[in-house]
Amino acid sequence: MKAATERKIIRWLHIILSIPILGYIYGPVAANPPAANAVRWVFLPVVIVSGLWMWKGHLLKKKLRRQGKNVKLQM
Repeated sequence: MKAATERKIIRWLHIILSIPILGYIYGPVAANPPAANAVRWVFLPVVIVSGLWMWKGHLLKKKLRRQGKNVKLQM
């Protein structure tokens, strides 16, 4: 997958899953326990991880690539 395509997918995932969080804060979603639990335990963690990935994902990829090369050299 190209880097630009990956960024678009993660960016849209981040934006779309942020909408229920706004509903939880400003709307009546907090009064509905199943919806509130979905926001707390699914949407919020995914938004946090996608935001961190957009921010520092390139460093993690670089580190994983280096470790992969070291593993191949040791064998």
